[in-house]
Amino acid sequence: MSRVPSRMPVKLHKNVTLIRTSEPVLAEELLARKSLARLVLARLSENFLLVKPDEAEAAIDELRRMGHAPRIVR
Repeated sequence: MSRVPSRMPVKLHKNVTLIRTSEPVLAEELLARKSLARLVLARLSENFLLVKPDEAEAAIDELRRMGHAPRIVR
Protein backbone atom coordinates (compact mmCIF):
# COMPACT_ATOMS: atom_id res chain seq x y z
CA MET A 1 0.00 0.00 0.00
CA SER A 2 1.54 3.30 -1.02
CA ARG A 3 1.15 6.36 1.09
CA VAL A 4 -0.23 9.48 -0.55
CA PRO A 5 1.83 12.54 0.36
CA SER A 6 -0.03 15.28 2.19
CA ARG A 7 -0.67 18.48 0.32
CA MET A 8 1.38 21.51 1.19
CA PRO A 9 0.15 25.05 0.62
CA VAL A 10 2.41 26.88 -1.81
CA LYS A 11 2.66 30.56 -2.61
CA LEU A 12 3.68 31.63 -6.07
CA HIS A 13 5.29 35.03 -6.50
CA LYS A 14 6.25 36.86 -9.65
CA ASN A 15 9.08 39.34 -10.11
CA VAL A 16 11.13 38.43 -7.06
CA THR A 17 14.85 38.85 -6.60
CA LEU A 18 16.86 35.89 -5.35
CA ILE A 19 20.52 35.56 -4.48
CA ARG A 20 21.78 32.05 -5.16
CA THR A 21 25.15 31.09 -3.73
CA SER A 22 27.35 28.20 -4.79
CA GLU A 23 27.99 27.16 -1.18
CA PRO A 24 25.89 27.51 1.99
CA VAL A 25 28.83 29.10 3.81
CA LEU A 26 28.79 31.95 1.29
CA ALA A 27 25.15 32.69 2.13
CA GLU A 28 26.21 32.87 5.80
CA GLU A 29 28.97 35.32 4.93
CA LEU A 30 26.55 37.51 2.98
CA LEU A 31 24.09 37.58 5.87
CA ALA A 32 26.89 38.47 8.28
CA ARG A 33 27.36 41.74 6.40
CA LYS A 34 24.81 44.10 7.95
CA SER A 35 24.57 46.32 4.89
CA LEU A 36 23.43 43.35 2.79
CA ALA A 37 21.49 41.52 5.51
CA ARG A 38 19.10 44.48 5.84
CA LEU A 39 18.15 43.97 2.17
CA VAL A 40 17.30 40.28 2.64
CA LEU A 41 13.75 39.37 3.50
CA ALA A 42 14.29 35.64 4.12
CA ARG A 43 16.62 32.72 3.69
CA LEU A 44 14.68 30.22 1.61
CA SER A 45 17.23 27.41 1.73
CA GLU A 46 20.93 26.87 2.38
CA ASN A 47 21.82 28.60 -0.89
CA PHE A 48 18.92 30.97 -1.65
CA LEU A 49 18.22 34.39 -0.16
CA LEU A 50 15.06 36.36 -0.94
CA VAL A 51 15.72 40.07 -1.44
CA LYS A 52 13.17 42.62 -0.21
CA PRO A 53 10.90 44.08 -2.89
CA ASP A 54 12.41 47.12 -4.61
CA GLU A 55 15.88 46.43 -3.14
CA ALA A 56 17.36 44.48 -6.06
CA GLU A 57 19.63 47.27 -7.30
CA ALA A 58 20.88 48.02 -3.79
CA ALA A 59 21.66 44.32 -3.25
CA ILE A 60 23.54 44.13 -6.55
CA ASP A 61 25.53 47.25 -5.68
CA GLU A 62 26.41 45.85 -2.26
CA LEU A 63 27.49 42.51 -3.71
CA ARG A 64 29.79 44.37 -6.10
CA ARG A 65 31.23 46.46 -3.25
CA MET A 66 31.98 43.18 -1.46
CA GLY A 67 34.00 42.04 -4.47
CA HIS A 68 31.45 39.66 -5.97
CA ALA A 69 30.45 39.62 -9.62
CA PRO A 70 26.73 38.82 -9.55
CA ARG A 71 25.20 37.33 -12.67
CA ILE A 72 21.88 39.03 -13.39
CA VAL A 73 19.15 36.97 -15.05
CA ARG A 74 16.00 38.81 -16.04
